[in-house]
Amino acid sequence: MKTFMPHKKDIVQKWWLIDAEGKVLGRLATEIAVLLQGKKNPAFVRFMDSGDFVIVVNAEKVVVTGNKLEQKKYYSHSGYPGGIREKTMKELLGKSPEDVIRKAVRGMIPKNKLGRALVKKLKVYPGPDHPHQAQKPQEYQF
Repeated sequence: MKTFMPHKKDIVQKWWLIDAEGKVLGRLATEIAVLLQGKKNPAFVRFMDSGDFVIVVNAEKVVVTGNKLEQKKYYSHSGYPGGIREKTMKELLGKSPEDVIRKAVRGMIPKNKLGRALVKKLKVYPGPDHPHQAQKPQEYQF
């Protein structure tokens, strides 16, 4: 019996639409990470991009539990001495809510070349509208 190994041409990538309204951030991010990596596909292999595209709408209506709005901090550094900046989750949700979801998902996928390619297949929008109607995304329920 031979081991089945999928080829790039055999993998069919779907488009999924997820409404983030009222969803808890961490649970939403884990489902998105699983879809991006293709772990629910029968032809899943770790070293190949076998995942699907994911569109997230209503990112500004995502829910966080506990005191994360005030206590969770996001850091960035310019590379210069004294160039560290910090923002709370509340500030980041106010300015760019799509970054909160993108950073949560990024932390759950591999930190390598494949992981960087997977992040590009995630499309996040703060409101209910998105420009991907041509791809005919399917509603994803979880």
